[in-house]
Amino acid sequence: MIYELRIYEAALGRLPDVNRRFETLTTKVWERIGIRQVGFWTTDIGVSGQLTYILAWESLAEREQKWAEFQADPEWREGRAKTEENGAIVAKVTNSFLTPTSYSALK
Repeated sequence: MIYELRIYEAALGRLPDVNRRFETLTTKVWERIGIRQVGFWTTDIGVSGQLTYILAWESLAEREQKWAEFQADPEWREGRAKTEENGAIVAKVTNSFLTPTSYSALK
């Protein structure tokens, strides 16, 4: 397994909008496509205005194929445009690809 760690920095004051989009749109499209999420987190102590989540992939090839399908999905594209009618809700996205160690509880 390969895990993708993604951190979204919300535009100022827009974290509730980011969370709402994931809850009502993004995760539903992912389920249909077969993108597997490990979990989502917001920050209690530390940098505020961030949403952190992890996706699980069998391989980088699977990630490339399913992420391209997601980005091209008409429901996602239309829904994203609606959520951004008043401006972008995400200021910055960073991601890392992680491989579990031999002693990791999560493989």
